[in-house]
Amino acid sequence: MPKSPKNCSDLTAASLLLFLRRYGGSAPLHSINFSRTVIQSLLDRELVRVQNTKHGFLLKITQDSDKLPTN
Repeated sequence: MPKSPKNCSDLTAASLLLFLRRYGGSAPLHSINFSRTVIQSLLDRELVRVQNTKHGFLLKITQDSDKLPTN
């Protein structure tokens, strides 16, 4: 049985990772409708990173998070 997220924040963070995977691994930061807390938690765990494209910012999945299972 897969391990379920511990709280609502973990579930939302998993949803954000799934969202990014569906959009090819990255999305413009301004188009993401998740809370700053959820985005910051993924940044703290180094599962995503922010890239400056000089036309805006992208939230990108790191290589390590590609190996994580999605629920």
